[in-house]
Amino acid sequence: MTDAPTRRLDEGALRALVPRVLAGLVRRGEDFDAAEDALQEALLEALRVWPKHPPDEPGAWLASVATRRLVDARRSEAARHRREEVVHAEPRQPGSTEVGDDTLFLLFCCCHPDLAPASQVALTLRAVGGLTTREIADAFYVPEATMAQRISRAKRALRGQRLDQPGDLAVVLRVLYLVYTAGHAGRVDLAGEAIRLARQLTLATEEPEARGLLALMLLNHARLPARLDSAGRIVTLDRQDRSLWDTREIAEGVRVLQAALAVQRPGRYQIEAAIAALHDDAASAEETDWPQILAWYDDLVALTDDPVRQDPAAVLGRAVAVGHVLGAAAGLRETDRLREVLGERHRWHAVRGHLHELSGDLPAAAMAYADAARRATDITERDHLVRQAARARAAKL
Repeated sequence: MTDAPTRRLDEGALRALVPRVLAGLVRRGEDFDAAEDALQEALLEALRVWPKHPPDEPGAWLASVATRRLVDARRSEAARHRREEVVHAEPRQPGSTEVGDDTLFLLFCCCHPDLAPASQVALTLRAVGGLTTREIADAFYVPEATMAQRISRAKRALRGQRLDQPGDLAVVLRVLYLVYTAGHAGRVDLAGEAIRLARQLTLATEEPEARGLLALMLLNHARLPARLDSAGRIVTLDRQDRSLWDTREIAEGVRVLQAALAVQRPGRYQIEAAIAALHDDAASAEETDWPQILAWYDDLVALTDDPVRQDPAAVLGRAVAVGHVLGAAAGLRETDRLREVLGERHRWHAVRGHLHELSGDLPAAAMAYADAARRATDITERDHLVRQAARARAAKL
């Protein structure tokens, strides 16, 4: 039997407490920067004390220690010594129903409109995700000092801001999606972290788009084991080993999506999740229900007044669907319409490569893939496109 005073810290549980405690401090009117610094000091104290003397109420312990740090800091500034007597009181423990509210509140704070998108992402991972500055820096391939400066600037930008007003949920969803699409670099799986935060967000709001985003993440993340080969090279969806897909994650994504669509207020994330679900549902690439996918893409591009400029990924995805439903020539005609706006983008050339290959015109496919490779900035994607061009050239011989 394990002796409680010497039990190991559950770092995951400790990390999960961070947004709840920080939200409680900020809700009381504490400055975001000061509250976050005080909580970091409390976490360091927890790492020292808890292994030998674990508290009965970890959240209350952290809040109490952080509160004392804030009081001490205020006492060191004589001009502000009497600012808020209320901080001397022991913070009230939140009930189970408040955990999701605290997460939503803190996400709104981190996604304040005065912050740049990169700062919103970094602050969300730090304050809500509970990641260290080093972990965030490693995930984004930047020096730790650079990321520390980015987070510090974000916290300074929030100084003096009112953080008690309703925020824009659409901004929060966009930030979580940016975290997800940042990928799986370094020691932190940002995609997994985004899914974890999206789960918490759905506890706090009935908005169907929040569930749509969670479903989209789950349905895409389920394919992760098949997305790269043993050498770390991209494997396209039509060539993936579908037996490697996570069927439980797919089933969960479908359930979450169905609950969102039942509200009958479809939005971007729900529609993209529906497209992902149709891909996941196909036992093979040949069995993909392209007519349904095209119908969903029609709904997706209809969401914006100028989809070519505002949502180029959607119009290019629709061109692929058109090619599979109405024939490669029809898909290529769709891309011709997009040439003026998207013709310099590597994805436009990559889509044309796919459609030329679908039509059987391998020389044209090889040329389009090569054009896409020359314009790609991501090394892994560029290497993939170079291999696609080489494969098309070899196949025509």
